[in-house]
Amino acid sequence: MEKATSINGVPIRLTDERWVHIIENHDDLAGYYDEVLDVVEYPDYIIKGYDVTFVALRHVDKNKFLAVVYKEVSNSNGFIITAYFTSKIKLEREVIVWKRQK
Repeated sequence: MEKATSINGVPIRLTDERWVHIIENHDDLAGYYDEVLDVVEYPDYIIKGYDVTFVALRHVDKNKFLAVVYKEVSNSNGFIITAYFTSKIKLEREVIVWKRQK
């Protein structure tokens, strides 16, 4: 199990069980383990997810993102729920929580 640190300073776990879930459901992410953790630490955007989750986004192409959904349970505990490539996110329709400064 590896950890990344969110922009809020919270350690975010990527468990073996979650990684297996991710690559079984999104086989195009096989080989992107380090990148998934890296997106949590160095995203281009953080948007509000469902309920109390966050979605870390990084541009991989003009209109395509690597999205990592995670939850911060406390100031010292969080975990990745899933990750996927998507071109369906329209930032103008999302609640942007954080944006990388250029």
